Amino acid sequence: MGSFSILRAGGIALACAVPVSSFAAKLEEVLVTAQHREQSLQDVPVSVSAIGGEKMLEAGINRMEDLQAYVPNLTVTESGISTDIYVRGIGTGMNQGFEQSVGMYVDGIYYGRAQLARAPFLDLARVEVLRGPQNILQGKNSIAGAINIITASPSDELEGLFSALYEPEFDEKVVDVMLSGPITDNFGLRFSARLREFGGYMEDLNLDIEGPQYDQATFRLKGTWDVTDQLRAELKYERGKFDTVGRHAEIINDEPSTSSNFVLAGRTQSEILDRSFYPPFLDVDTDDSVRNNYLDYKGHSNGNYSNNDTNNLTLNVSWVSPDGHEFRSITGILDYQYNDLCDCDATAAELFKFEMEEDYRQVSQEFRWVSPGGEFVDYIAGVYFQQNDLLFNDELIQDSNLVVELLNAADFIEGGARGDLDPLTLAADPYEILGFGDAGNAIRDIKGPREFTSKSKIASAFLQATVNLHDTLRLTLGGRYTYENKKGSRKLTITDLDGNELPQGEVDTVAAITFAMERHDLQGERSESQFSPLINVQWDYSDEGMAYFTATKGFKAGGFDARSNQTPEAELTYRNPNALAPNQTILEGTFEYDEEEALSYELGLKTGLFDGAAEFNIAAFYTEYSDLQISIFDGSIGFQVGNAKEAVTMGIEMDGRWQVTDYLTLGGALALLDFEFKDFQNGQCRQDQAPDAPNGRDCDYTGWSNQYVADWSGTFIVGYVRPISPTIGIGASLDVIFTDKYNPSSNLDPRVEQEGFYKFNGRLGVGAIDQSWELALVGKNLTDEVIVVYAADTPLAKTLFGTTSHTGFIEAPRSVALQFSYRL
Repeated sequence: MGSFSILRAGGIALACAVPVSSFAAKLEEVLVTAQHREQSLQDVPVSVSAIGGEKMLEAGINRMEDLQAYVPNLTVTESGISTDIYVRGIGTGMNQGFEQSVGMYVDGIYYGRAQLARAPFLDLARVEVLRGPQNILQGKNSIAGAINIITASPSDELEGLFSALYEPEFDEKVVDVMLSGPITDNFGLRFSARLREFGGYMEDLNLDIEGPQYDQATFRLKGTWDVTDQLRAELKYERGKFDTVGRHAEIINDEPSTSSNFVLAGRTQSEILDRSFYPPFLDVDTDDSVRNNYLDYKGHSNGNYSNNDTNNLTLNVSWVSPDGHEFRSITGILDYQYNDLCDCDATAAELFKFEMEEDYRQVSQEFRWVSPGGEFVDYIAGVYFQQNDLLFNDELIQDSNLVVELLNAADFIEGGARGDLDPLTLAADPYEILGFGDAGNAIRDIKGPREFTSKSKIASAFLQATVNLHDTLRLTLGGRYTYENKKGSRKLTITDLDGNELPQGEVDTVAAITFAMERHDLQGERSESQFSPLINVQWDYSDEGMAYFTATKGFKAGGFDARSNQTPEAELTYRNPNALAPNQTILEGTFEYDEEEALSYELGLKTGLFDGAAEFNIAAFYTEYSDLQISIFDGSIGFQVGNAKEAVTMGIEMDGRWQVTDYLTLGGALALLDFEFKDFQNGQCRQDQAPDAPNGRDCDYTGWSNQYVADWSGTFIVGYVRPISPTIGIGASLDVIFTDKYNPSSNLDPRVEQEGFYKFNGRLGVGAIDQSWELALVGKNLTDEVIVVYAADTPLAKTLFGTTSHTGFIEAPRSVALQFSYRL
C-alpha cells in the first residue's frame, strides 16, 4: 500500500498513514533546507519548526497569520494599517519605514515588507520557522528569526490537484488547482492557482455588512530546465491580488471622560457621539450603533478596504561541478502596490479617515557557493546585492462637520483652549470675531497629506564553515559583512479637500492640539556597515542524539520613520502672528532611528527515542538587544518611533513527536518565555498615565515586558489514521493550541490584556489510500474562544473627548468547513 502525506505542525511531524505491513512504528524523517543544504530536521543546530504543504492545505492554513497557531513563540497579527510578526517577543511595530525583524524569504528571495505577510499561501512544499538571530545565511535584518517559504517545484511525473473548501457560517470558499509534470525529458512545468472568498465574521452595525471580507486570487507558473546533467535553471512567475472590505476591529473598552468640560465630563465616548447638544455649537445625533462599546463581534464604522497587487519573478540557476561543488545564482524582481482606506476611529461617527497607498519595488541578486559536504571542512559562501525603492503616501481626511461642532463647543467652553485667541478677525461668524468658539472652523474640510520615500542599496558577503573535528564533533564559524546606504524623506502639509495647500494660521494650532500634527519637510541619508559573527559547536553524543551551542551577533539596519506627524525637535509649534494669544504646544516626533543589535546564546539538544519511534528536542536561549527599534501608537493619529536602549529575552523551547502505533501519532511543543526592557525611558504613555521619564513627556518602560509575550504557550497534536478497507482509510486529528495571558497592545495597557486560553482545531476525513480523493470536515476554534489579537488606544478618544477607549482586533470564532480534494 501507499501512504498519506507527512503533516508537520509546530515542530511535530504527523504521519497520516503508514504501510499496514510494517512491524514497528517509526517516525518518518523530515528534511529541511534551513542552512542551504538538505538536512534532517534533527541535524540542524537551530530551534526550528517545519510545516509541510499538505498540513497547511488540510488544516486550512491560508496565510501567515494562520501559521502562528502551530509555531510556539511566533505571533503574526494583521491590524488596520500593518502586519506584526514577532518571534520570542521581538518584532517590528507598525511603521511603513520599518523592515521586519523576522525575515521572510520565499524561494530565497527576501520579503522584508510587512504588507507581503498578508499574501495568501499557494502550493507550498513547506514553511520553516527559525527562531533567534539568523543574520549569516538568511541575511538581511533577520535579527529575531526567519521564515523560509519554499514553493513546490515541477514533478518528474504528471500530477494534478483539485481541492475545494466551503464553510457556511462565514461563507468561505477556497479552490486550489495544480497541474505539474514533464513537458520534455529535461523540461518541466508546474501551474498552481488559489481562489479564496471569505464573507467575514464581524457585523458592522452601521453599514449592515459583515467583515473582513476577503477576495483573493494567486497564480503561479514555475518551470525547471535541466540544461545539462550539471546545470539546472528554475524560473518562477507569481501574481497575486488580495483585497479586503471591512476589518475585524471593534471598540472593546470605553470609560467616562475625565475632561472638565461639562459637555464631555462623566460621559463615555459612545454617549458623547450618540447624542450631545449644546446650542448654538453642537447638535450631535449619530447612528445608535455607536453605543456598542464592548466586545461582541459587532462593530460600527464608515467603511474600510485594502486592495493589494503583487508580482514576483525569480530565476534560480545552479551548476554542480564534477567534484560536487554547487554554484547557485538567485535573481529576484519583486513589486507590489496597495491602497487602503482606514476609518481608524473605529466608530460609526464620521470623525476622520485615512487614505494610504504604497508602491514598492525590489531587485536582488545572490551568488552562492556550497561545498559538497562530508569533507574535513564544509562551507557555504556567497555575496548578496539588493536595491529597493519605496513610496508611501497617506493623508488624514477631516471632512466631518461633527468634529467641527465638537471643537467649536469645546473651544467656547474652555475659553479658546482648542485654538488661538484671535479676536476681531474679519468674518461673518460672530465667534470668529470673539476669538474663541471657532477652533473647529479652522479645520473644516481639510487634509493632511504626507509623502514618505525610502531608497536603499545593500551589498553583503558571507561565509560559514564547518570543521568536522571528529565523527561526533563539529565546529562552525560564520560571518556576514553588510553595507547599506539608505536615503529617506518625509513631507507633511495641510490642504483643502482639493489638495490646495492652506496658508499657515489657526489651522496649524488646532491641528497640533487635536491631531498632534505639524507641517514639516525632512530629508536624510545614512550609511552603515555591520559584521555579524557566529560560532557553533555540535556534539553527537549518541547515534540518535545531538547537542549544540551557538553564540551569534545580529544586526538590523536603521532607517527613517514614515508615520510620525511631527518634527524631531522639541520646540514650540507654529506661532500664529495674527493671534493676540497664540496657543502653542511642544510636539516632539521622530524621523531617523538607529540600527538594532542582538547578542544571542542558545544551547540545544535533539534526540531520538524508542528506536526511531519518537523524538524530543529542547533549546534554551538568552538574547540581549541594544537599541531595539520601537513603534508605539501615540493615542492621536500617529506613531512614535525610537530605540529602546536595552532589552533581554530568554526562555526554553521544547517539542517532540511519537509514533505510538502504526496508526496513532502524538506530538507537542511548549515554549517558556521571559522578556524585560532593561533600559527604555522613552516609551509612549498610556491613556491616563502621568509621564515618569526624565524628559517629563514620556513614560519609563524599564522593567516591563513586551507586546505578545506569554509566559508559556504551545501545542498538543493527536493524529489517528488507519485503513478501513484495502482501498479506503480514515483519519482524524486534534490540535490543541494553548497560551498564558499576554498583552496585545504596544503600550502594554493592562486594561486590554488577553487572558490565557486553550483553542482546539480538528479534522476528520475519509479517503483513498492511494491519495486520489479525500472528503473531510475541518474545524477551527472549536471551543469558540474569544481572542483579542491586537489592541490600541482608540484614536482621538483621549485628545478630543478626554475618554479612555480601546479598539481591539478579534480572531474568528468557531467554524467548520467541508473540504474535498482529488488528485491525478
